[in-house]
Amino acid sequence: MSGIAEVIKSRISANSYDTERKLTDQEMTDLIDLATHAPSAFNLQNWKFLAVRSEQAKARLLPLAYGQQKVVDAAVTFIVCGTLHPHETLPAALKPTLDAGIIDESIYNMWVGAAQGMYQENPQLQRDEAIRSGSLAAMTLMLAAKGQGLVSTPMIGFDQAAVIEAFNLPATDIPVMLVTVGYPGTTNWPQKPRKAVQDVLEFV
Repeated sequence: MSGIAEVIKSRISANSYDTERKLTDQEMTDLIDLATHAPSAFNLQNWKFLAVRSEQAKARLLPLAYGQQKVVDAAVTFIVCGTLHPHETLPAALKPTLDAGIIDESIYNMWVGAAQGMYQENPQLQRDEAIRSGSLAAMTLMLAAKGQGLVSTPMIGFDQAAVIEAFNLPATDIPVMLVTVGYPGTTNWPQKPRKAVQDVLEFV
């Protein structure tokens, strides 16, 4: 089995973390560097990450995550956000792609114009795109963690409005999910069985 196949097939959603083993800020930064290689429409890169890793910040998050102990036990819990108004940030986000010669100026202008037309007057599409981008980044983060010998958990069980308030998130940032990351504890389940491919795949 290839390396990426092994990572995918052995990744678990962990509830048990080794509380004695920490991650350095550089290790967390490296994980997010990998997470930002996720795809996004127009290469919007409309995501942000808040690394909750101090004991004080974890204690603040715990009740907002309905008392789920893993947000305290994990080395870090990332608040993964998708961002609104992507048409406003796209010109700067896309400029390095233009400068690298991957796209030319006509494509750059076309994409920027298309994004303006799609998102500027459509708050629902902005929100949909934020959730899509945040979710893709979160999945990439979890695979990156597994590739580094770590375990992780995606969490939707949290009070979104309270998290926004407690961590002073701007109105443009939507918390899509929490992702706990750390070294594995001793009581994690193996990966749970999946549906048969023939039950979810149709050829047309």
